[in-house]
This record gives sequence, structure tokens and C-alpha cells, in this order.
Amino acid sequence: MATNPMQISRSSDLSRPDLHTLSASVKMFQAGLKEMDALPYVIVCMHLGPSVEVSCIRGGKVRHGREVAGDLDIIPAHTPSAWEMKQPGATLIMRVPDSLLRSVAADLDLNPAYVGVADRFQLRDPVIEHLGWALKAEIESGGATGALFRDSIGTALAARLLQRHNCRSLPMREVQGGMSAAKLKQIVTYIEDNLESELSLAEIAAVASVSVSHLKTLFRQSTGTPVHQYVLRRRVERAKALLQDRSLSIAQIAFATGFAHQSHLARHMRRICGTTPAAARKELTER
Repeated sequence: MATNPMQISRSSDLSRPDLHTLSASVKMFQAGLKEMDALPYVIVCMHLGPSVEVSCIRGGKVRHGREVAGDLDIIPAHTPSAWEMKQPGATLIMRVPDSLLRSVAADLDLNPAYVGVADRFQLRDPVIEHLGWALKAEIESGGATGALFRDSIGTALAARLLQRHNCRSLPMREVQGGMSAAKLKQIVTYIEDNLESELSLAEIAAVASVSVSHLKTLFRQSTGTPVHQYVLRRRVERAKALLQDRSLSIAQIAFATGFAHQSHLARHMRRICGTTPAAARKELTER
């Protein structure tokens, strides 16, 4: 039976669909088929957590792939979609209303009458990914930063969609000096599949068939983040997801996500998320 993946998962200003401002929510999906009706705003979905096998049906095309954390799908307004997921997964859903796109287009001196966002599947875009993680943190804080923060993120997201993913513009070029989208995807998939291991720069560089020095330079140019910081953040995010399973101790979660011990996880979670594993588990399980 089809379900609606746009169901709001929690009530806050961020999760309430609005005609003029960005809204967002985190949604957990079970394995199986999900259908979404045509909606009057652009949808940007960012995959969270462990990788999942997914098939996407949209615009008469069937596409298959493996979604890893940070992968993006962009669904143009008024476009029905369906997904079949082989495993459960979590997604950050961002809704960008047409009025916001047109307002930002005018600020960028683009003709609003010719604004249109392209259909994308398993896109890697470091700017949108950064905005997505910031929105996820804001949702988890209960919208503590307020409407001004949401509006700033919404404006930045709309500008990025118009400048780099406008269906009426030329195809996006590779970032000058960065690695190809295919090679970046290969690297982040490998990292995602091996977070529990003691990853080394040499090992990751071998996956991309580049030297360690080139990996460090190209990865940072392509994502805006050093490799080691990206891996640490992904380990912390994976640990936060596992904290919802109370059958696992925090020490077990630390080992399962590549940390040397429980205090190692606690130190990095406090630095990256501003909380401890015990406090995060308490908050997650009390929702």
C-alpha cells in the first residue's frame, strides 16, 4: 500500500509547509514502496544515516542506486514521484515554495518567468549538503535559532538551486580543480560502508586512484571539508542514529562507528553536536 512520504514527523515552525518560506522535517521510512503526489513546491531530499538501495520512478524514468549520507534528490514542483527502498532509512525533506524561488531570482537579476529547477537523482552538492546538516541540527534543537535562521537557509538554498540546478540553464560544470561527481560518490560510498573500520587516507586515496596529497586537496575543493573531518562527522551522525536502539550500549556504539572507546565518541560528539551520547540518547528516546 502506498504511503505519503511528506507526512510531517514533528510539529515546529521548520516542519510546517508554508507558501512563502522554507520548511523542513526529518522523516523515517520503512522498506517498501512510497509514493508522493505532485506538490506545489520544489522538494529537496537529503539521505541521512546508513546507505540504502533505492529505485526512483519520476518523470517517466526509473533510476536505481545506493543512497549514502548526504546524497540529494531534487524534485521539481508539480512532479509526482515514487521510491522503492530495500532497507529502512531516514531523509531530511526540504520544501522550497515557488514564491521564494521567484523572490531570490529577482534578487539575482534572473527573469522569474524563466525559473525552473531541474530533476536530480543522487546528486552530490557540498553547499546544499552543508545547508541540510544545519537544518537537521535546527530541527533537533526544536527550532531554537528562530525564523531568521530558517529564512537565511531558505534564501541560500533557493539561490543554489537557481544558480546550479536551473533546468533552463546550461548543465553544471565540474568544480574547477575538484574531483568528478562520480569519483566523489565512489569515495563517500566507501567511507559510509567502512565507518566502523580504522580508515586511513592511503586506503581512501586508493579507492579513488589518486595520491594522498591529491585526495586531500581534491576532496576539500569538492566538499569544502577535509577528509578526516568529514569521516568524523559521519561517524558521529551514525552514532546518533544508533543511540535510538537501547539494546546497544554507548560503548558498543562507539566501537561500531570507528571510535577507539566511549570517551573518544563523547569528546567528538560534544565538539560537533554540543551534546554527549547519554544526553542525546535521552532526548531521542523521549520524543
